[in-house]
Amino acid sequence: MDKKPFKALLGKQVVTKEGKKLGIVKDITFEARTGELIHIVLKELTTYTANLSLERTKDREALIPYNAVIAVGDFIVVSEEDLL
Repeated sequence: MDKKPFKALLGKQVVTKEGKKLGIVKDITFEARTGELIHIVLKELTTYTANLSLERTKDREALIPYNAVIAVGDFIVVSEEDLL
C-alpha cells in the first residue's frame, strides 16, 4: 500500500468493499517501537457499525484493525471478513 501522510487519512469515510459506510477516521493507533499501524479509530459510527462486534475505545469509538484495509483513496475501503 502506498504511504500516505497521516493527515490525508483523517476525516475520510471508511466503507466496506460492499459499500457499507462504517464511519469517519478520527485517529490511527500504532506500535511506537516498530511504527506498525494497528487500528483505525472511527467516529460518527453508522447504525451498521454499531451492530458489528468491533473492539471499542473507552469513549466507545470503534477500532478497525489496520490489516483489514484494502485500499485508500477518496474512501478507506476495508474487508468486512477481516473485521469479525
